[in-house]
Amino acid sequence: MNIGIQPEAVPALAQGLNRLLANYMVFYQNTRSLHWNIRGDKFFELHLKFEELYNDLLLKVDEVAERILTLGHTPLHTFEDYLQVAEIEVVKNVSDATPAVKAVVEGLGVLLRQQRALLDLSSESGDEGTNALMSDYIREQEKLVWMYRAWLG
Repeated sequence: MNIGIQPEAVPALAQGLNRLLANYMVFYQNTRSLHWNIRGDKFFELHLKFEELYNDLLLKVDEVAERILTLGHTPLHTFEDYLQVAEIEVVKNVSDATPAVKAVVEGLGVLLRQQRALLDLSSESGDEGTNALMSDYIREQEKLVWMYRAWLG
């Protein structure tokens, strides 16, 4: 397969994208859990925000998996694999607003660090497809971090 990317860089790109995919899947499930379990006076506000977030994450999961396939590799596709690879910790039994929002900010931080590393690698490799995805994700998620941190005060 020759799509103009330096062939020697493709395995590292696919591996990095699979690591990102694993973190997206754990973060997606965490966000669903936060959406379902949030309680208290911030329920209506955060219930909606978490739903917006997990819907966006689901789109990104699909884009990342399809990018891995475009590079000729197989995306990780079991939760066992995700949990072995992901840096984002599973959030369990969180129902209070502040810890929930902190978990979102921490998860976004992991994604941003990984996406920046992939942005560097894709730039060096001539992989504009991955580069464009990472650039778009970084821009969107930096704004989300700002907004969630502002909510925290």
